[in-house]
Amino acid sequence: MNLKINKSIAMKTPLYTLLALLFSISAISQTSKKQEDREAIKNMCGCYEVTFNFAETFNYSNDSLYKPSKTKVDKALEWAQLVTDEDDKISIQHLLQVGNPAEPQVVKHWRQDWLFENRDLYTYNADNEWTFEKLPAPEVIGQWTQKVYQVDDSPRYEGSASWVHVDGKSYWENTTPAPLARREYTTRSDYNLLMRGNRQEITDYGWLHDQDNTKIIRETGKEDIVLAKEKGYNTYVKVDDSICAAASQWWKDNDQKWALVRTKWDEVYGRNKDLVLEEKVDNKPLYKFLFEEEGYEKEAQIDEVIESFVKK
Repeated sequence: MNLKINKSIAMKTPLYTLLALLFSISAISQTSKKQEDREAIKNMCGCYEVTFNFAETFNYSNDSLYKPSKTKVDKALEWAQLVTDEDDKISIQHLLQVGNPAEPQVVKHWRQDWLFENRDLYTYNADNEWTFEKLPAPEVIGQWTQKVYQVDDSPRYEGSASWVHVDGKSYWENTTPAPLARREYTTRSDYNLLMRGNRQEITDYGWLHDQDNTKIIRETGKEDIVLAKEKGYNTYVKVDDSICAAASQWWKDNDQKWALVRTKWDEVYGRNKDLVLEEKVDNKPLYKFLFEEEGYEKEAQIDEVIESFVKK
């Protein structure tokens, strides 16, 4: 479609007609851009051989005995399942497929939801606390919020930005505060917030999660202290979907239960107020209650146990 307006025609066209034409052209362009965004997001679905690379690059500690995190390189097979495909919302559940390929085990991993022109954010504020904020509508025009969740569908981090499609590239970039990664919080207690610089880029081999992270010490009433910087470079190389057949089947067998979990969390998030969560109840984290061997399958059980972790 030729969207250029001939200058001589424009000079002879009534102003209201010209404005209507410009509005129509803008609407067509916005619709096309949104569809391109949606296709980029859904391109992250499927079966992938993943390589996780993390390295601490700089440290700013005054402690002469400070030890940086060890460089970490791991590989895994991951199935990214399309859960929701609506005009303004796309949800993707990630599942790890591990162990003997002949008899693989499936582990529920993280989830990412993408919401178009979303205004409601839960921003992490250290120590298992999230602050609710309502973004002004003009700030999110054309943007997508990525909401990332833990393995038990509790919150992790969220951020809003525009997808960019230029020079043959499609990518989304955002910086937002987050809890420590699992590889860190089991071994580190000298910082309590990770400022995540995230870039999701669709590539010819699949997609890339490029990260520039900052490890921060946050205390109420004090300025943040930067402890160290970290580079993350995670490649998702597309392979045939049949390789992830076990993970795909696992989701079919368990999706109803996790739909109940998401529904309860949606009710909690829908309260639109600051959120503080318990780390453990009865000395167990939430995921240990919800994973299938614990027997939490019914709606009432699921609702009760999730609510027990909500402090406010």
